Amino acid sequence: MIATTNSFTIPTREKGLTEITAEVAKHVASSGVVDGTATVFIRHTSASLVIFENADPSAAQDLLTFFERLVPEDTEGYVHTLEGADDITSHIRMVLTRTSEVIPIGGGKLMLGTWQGLFLFEHRRAPHRREIVVNVMGSSRG
Repeated sequence: MIATTNSFTIPTREKGLTEITAEVAKHVASSGVVDGTATVFIRHTSASLVIFENADPSAAQDLLTFFERLVPEDTEGYVHTLEGADDITSHIRMVLTRTSEVIPIGGGKLMLGTWQGLFLFEHRRAPHRREIVVNVMGSSRG
């Protein structure tokens, strides 16, 4: 049984999706795990992780539009606004998505579907540096 844990940092520019599939795949490849799982975790409360369509960029734009309607920043009554109008709304959006994803590994590769990618979903308007933790567990050949 092999178990490894690594982390990496992703800079974001604004609200939106940043694909991190390739970076996670590098950690899987370097682990030596052939069959197992990769658990990917984001260490923040105003950004999240999603497995989403990675072929057509218009899908990402539609997701952003949906979240702007679902959790609008201009809603009255929020009190957690110390860091601006997107403070509590970024936390709410994170709760509605996920802070971790578990992806099967087979043949030493992430077993994502043809049109699936793993994305960091930034919920803040300002640039941030987001830390991602990757834990890979499983067996090797041999």
